[in-house]
Amino acid sequence: MSSQDAPPPSSRPTPGLASRGIQPRFSELVQDCRKLVMNNLAEHLGGVFGQVDDTLFECAEKAENNRLQTLFFDSMRDIRKLRPQLERSYHQSIAQNFSDFLEGKLKPTPDTAALDAEQLELVQNEEYEESLQVTNMVSRVRAHSARGLFALEQRLALLNNGHKLGEDSNPFGPQAIADAFRAALTPHPLPLRIKVILYMLFDRHVMEGLDSLYEMLNQRLIAAGILPNLKFTPQRGASSPSSSGATSPPAEPAATATTSPGNASERSAPAGQPGSAAAGATGSAMPLDLAAPPSADPVQLFGGLTALLSERRERDLDAPLPGGARSIASFAPRTATSTYSASELLDALNRLQQQSANSLSQRLHHPQPVEELKVGLQQQLEAHSALPGQQKLSDQEADVIDLVGMLFDFILDDDNLPDACKTALSHLHTPYLKVALQDKALFTQHHHPARRLLNTMAQAGVLYGGEGDERGLLAKMQWVVERVIHGFVGDLQLFDSLLEEFNEFVATLKHKVELRERRAVEAAKGRDKLLGARQLAVEVITKAVQERELPAIIRNFLELTWADVLVFVLLRHGERSPEWQRAGEVAELLAWSGTPLDADGRTRLQSQRVALLDELRKGLELLGGYHEDGVRRLLQDIVACQHAVQAQQPQIAAQIKTQLPDSPLGAMLGEDAVLAEPVKPSGNLSPRAQSLMKELQQVEFGTWFEFVQGKETRSLKLSWFSPTTHNYMFVDHSGQRVAIKPIRQLASEMEQGLARIVPPERSSPLVDRALGAIYRVLQRFTGRATEVGQGA
Repeated sequence: MSSQDAPPPSSRPTPGLASRGIQPRFSELVQDCRKLVMNNLAEHLGGVFGQVDDTLFECAEKAENNRLQTLFFDSMRDIRKLRPQLERSYHQSIAQNFSDFLEGKLKPTPDTAALDAEQLELVQNEEYEESLQVTNMVSRVRAHSARGLFALEQRLALLNNGHKLGEDSNPFGPQAIADAFRAALTPHPLPLRIKVILYMLFDRHVMEGLDSLYEMLNQRLIAAGILPNLKFTPQRGASSPSSSGATSPPAEPAATATTSPGNASERSAPAGQPGSAAAGATGSAMPLDLAAPPSADPVQLFGGLTALLSERRERDLDAPLPGGARSIASFAPRTATSTYSASELLDALNRLQQQSANSLSQRLHHPQPVEELKVGLQQQLEAHSALPGQQKLSDQEADVIDLVGMLFDFILDDDNLPDACKTALSHLHTPYLKVALQDKALFTQHHHPARRLLNTMAQAGVLYGGEGDERGLLAKMQWVVERVIHGFVGDLQLFDSLLEEFNEFVATLKHKVELRERRAVEAAKGRDKLLGARQLAVEVITKAVQERELPAIIRNFLELTWADVLVFVLLRHGERSPEWQRAGEVAELLAWSGTPLDADGRTRLQSQRVALLDELRKGLELLGGYHEDGVRRLLQDIVACQHAVQAQQPQIAAQIKTQLPDSPLGAMLGEDAVLAEPVKPSGNLSPRAQSLMKELQQVEFGTWFEFVQGKETRSLKLSWFSPTTHNYMFVDHSGQRVAIKPIRQLASEMEQGLARIVPPERSSPLVDRALGAIYRVLQRFTGRATEVGQGA
C-alpha cells in the first residue's frame, strides 16, 4: 500500500468536518456497498411486515379477554395502513445515515462524564421498554457478529481517511439499523404490546441476518483491495490461567494486518465481548453508589458485588456470607504472606472435579453443600502447596469463589425450584467455579454460554419440574450435569452444545405440557357451558321449591330429574326460547301441585293435570334413561302423591317413593357438579376481598399462584377462567388440571393468606435473581439496606 493510503499519524491535528468526507476514488465502491445494504434490508424488512398478520392473528386466538383480542385485530388493520409510511421512514433513515457518513458527519459519541444533573430526566416506562428492546437486539448482534463487525469498521475507517468509527457511528452497524426502525415507529401511537411484537419480528427477520450482510460487505471491500489481509486475532488477558491449558475467551480483540487504520491504542473490543465487559466491571470510571438498588447493568452489578464483598471481608473475615457458608479467605492461615498461582488453583479444582466425577452416581441424589466444597478446595490447595501454611488465595480469586458459592447457596434455597432440581444443579458448583475464575463474563454477560445453560435448566425446573417427573426433566438435567462434570476441561463450547440439546428436549416437553393443558382447557370450556346451563336450571328449581313443604318424591324429582331436563332444553333451544319458558312453568306447576290447595286450586289442578303429565312425559323422553313402563310408574306415583296431599293425608304422600335414575349431567360434570349449587350467602365480602376480586378479573392466563395446603405450598398456573361462571381453572407443571375455584372462593383464600399470586420475578433468569438477591443481602450486612429501605 502506498504512503498516501496509510492513515495519518496520531500527532496530526483532527481535521475539520469538511475534510473528513469519503475520498472520491472510493465513491463508486461505497455506493456499491450502499446498494447492497439497502436491497438486503428492504428484502428482510418485507419479511417483518409479511409476518405481522399471522403473528397478531395467533396472539388474538390466545388472547386472555375480548379487549386484548380486539386490540390485536385492530392493530393488524392499522399496521397494514401504516406499512408504506414505516418502510419509507425506515429507508430514509438508513439513507440519511449513509449520506452523513459520506459527508464526514459522524455521529458523536455521547460524553457521559460531561452530563449535568439538570440535563437528566425521568424515562417513561414505554420509552424504557423500547430502549431495552433495541439494546438487547444490538447487543446480540455485536456478540454474535463481533468478527465481521470489527473487520467492517476497520475497512470503513480506511475509507473515512483513517478516522476510527465509534460503535454507533457505523452507518451499517446494528445500532444504526435498530435505531432507524425505532425512529420509524416513534411517530405512530401503537400500543407498547404491539411495538414489542414488531421489535421481535424485526429482530428475527432483520437483525439476525446482519451477520451474513457484514460478510458480504467485507467480501466486497476485500475484492476492492481494502485491507485484504486484515486478521481478527483474540488475545488472552494477562490474568487468564493460560498456563493451565484452559481455553480462555478473548480479553481484547486486536487486528493483525499489513495495514491497519488508526493507532493500536485506538482499537477496542467490540461491545458485548466478554473481555471488555469483565474489564469494565473493575475499571469503570463511574463511582458506584453501594446504597442504591442493584444495577440492571450486569457489569455495574458485578463491580458493586466485588466492592461489597471486599468491605465485608475487611469488617469480619469469619462472619458467614449470604447463604450461610464462610468466606474461602477465612480458611487460609492467618500468617500466610504468599498467594497461590492461577495454575495451582486450577489444578486443585481439577482434582476436585475428578473426585466428583468418580463418585457422581452415588452423590447425585444428595445436594452438594457449598461449605463442604470450600473445605475440600482448601484441603487440596494446602496438601499440594509448595509453601505449606504460608499461602492464601488472592482477594480477587477469593471474591469469585465466594460469589459462585453464594450463587449455589441461592439455588439450594430457591423456593421456586423443586428439591430434586436443586440437588442436580448443586453439583455444577466445581465446574462453574472453574468457568468463573477463567472468565468473569459469567457474571457480566447475559449471553455467556455457561450462564445461559444454568438459567435455562433452572427455568425448566420452575416450569416443568413438578412432582411425578422423576424420569423426565430431572433425568435430562442430571444427564447434563454429568456431561459437564465429566467433560468440562476449559472449552466453553461444551455449554453451547449441551444448551442446544437441552433446549430440544425442553421444546418437546413444552409441547406435551401445552397439549395436555390445551385439552384440559377445552374440556373445561365444555363443562363450563354445561355448568352455566345447570346453574340456571338450579336457580329455576330453587325458586320453585323454596318456601314450600313438598313431599320427597316431588322435591327429588324436581331437583334431581327435572333440573337435568331444563339443562337439555336450555342447551338445545336457548334461554329466550318458548321451550325453556314452558319447562320452567312446568317446574313451578309441579311444585305448586305438591302443596295443599283450596277448592279453586284443586279444580284448576284437575283441569291442568293431563297437560302437566304430558309435559313431564316429553321431558323424560328428552332426558332418556327411562323405559316406557318406568315413565308410567313415575307419573302414577306423582299423581298418587298429588291426591294424597290434596286429601290432607301427608303421611301417605311421604310413603310414596320411587327410584330415580342417576343424573347423566351429574356424571358428566363429576366433581364440578357442586359448582352448580346455589351460592349460599355468607355475608357481604370485605372491602379487601372485593378489591382482590377486581384484581383477579385482570389477571392474565399463565399467571402462577401459590396455594397453602396444610403444611405444604403448591404452585399452580391459571390456565383459564370462565367469563360467565367466573370459575378459575388451575393446572400443575405437567399441564394437568388440578382445581377449579369460583372467584369469590379464590378472593377469600387470598385474603386469608391461603393463596397468592407469584411475583413476576419468578420468571426472571436464575443468575439475575441470585446476583440481585446477594447484592441486597450484602447491602444489609454492610448496613446499607436501611438507607434505601430494601430487604434481602
